Amino acid sequence: MVALDDHDVKLLRLLQDDSDRTVQELADAVGLSATPVARRIRRLEEAGIIRKRVALLEPDALGLKATLFIFVRTNRHDAEWLSAFSRGVERLPEVLEFYRMSGDVDYLIKIVLPEIAAYDAFYKKLIAIAPLSDVSASFAMEAIKNTTELPV
Repeated sequence: MVALDDHDVKLLRLLQDDSDRTVQELADAVGLSATPVARRIRRLEEAGIIRKRVALLEPDALGLKATLFIFVRTNRHDAEWLSAFSRGVERLPEVLEFYRMSGDVDYLIKIVLPEIAAYDAFYKKLIAIAPLSDVSASFAMEAIKNTTELPV
């Protein structure tokens, strides 16, 4: 793990808020010159703390009005089944997040769709990937908090 000082933390917060800022803008905001800021960013990238810089898209503007959470249970827990299921789910473009869980649910999948009615087609693709014991879904009525910013 890389030790982070106050300048690193401030840089990470600024980059999470807007990664399009120039090195000079970041340097001005943290009180350093551009060269040390550029070196810090490169170090944070090389350490894997900054994984990637991306554009965040607005789902509604793209016609993606429905967010669903899918709860999957299975009787299979062997490596071969997990590999096939993981590869299959990762290929589905509707999937935003995919987790192996503890507790009553084995897997949690977050998807976005144009509308709830499109879930049936997604469901059919999902169950074709690998044998599943139970699949259920809930849709989000309202996003109360939705952020990509980690608490640093």
